[in-house]
Amino acid sequence: MTNKKFYTGIGSRQTPPNVCLLMTKLALVLYKFNYILRSGHAEGADMAFENGASEKADIYLPWKLFNNSNSNLYVITPKSLDIAKQIHPAWNKCSQYAKLLHARNVYQILGNDVKTPSDFVICWTPNAKIVGGTATAINLAKQHNIPVFNLADVHIQNKILEYVECF
Repeated sequence: MTNKKFYTGIGSRQTPPNVCLLMTKLALVLYKFNYILRSGHAEGADMAFENGASEKADIYLPWKLFNNSNSNLYVITPKSLDIAKQIHPAWNKCSQYAKLLHARNVYQILGNDVKTPSDFVICWTPNAKIVGGTATAINLAKQHNIPVFNLADVHIQNKILEYVECF
């Protein structure tokens, strides 16, 4: 068991700019409380969180140099592929590229050892639906009873905004 505190910051590549700004501000606040971000260096939400988390971030990549990231967390194991396969509803229809992206999401939720769940997930998906690549991470979080806060829900967004404005 670890004493470290982790959160997962993820979401759509189409996350609106105002929400990306909120994600960066939230990551700055969580950084001050020694939370370590887990994310995946995709455009949009992932990079917004990464911008605020500074060096307190575990950035999981589907392959080396994904989106020009220099993170060394890019090894996809058979275990993470198996977990992603169990979650994804149409695994056999996924390309090898897509399978690596989904397996990377497993680490974002469960850590590099796939045994250390994040404390919570903050994300943005269109209409707060469980869709896209983020769906794998959200569904895995739900299986592990990890709270998921989707900033596309206006009530959640407003609560987070109130929280961030206190700092």
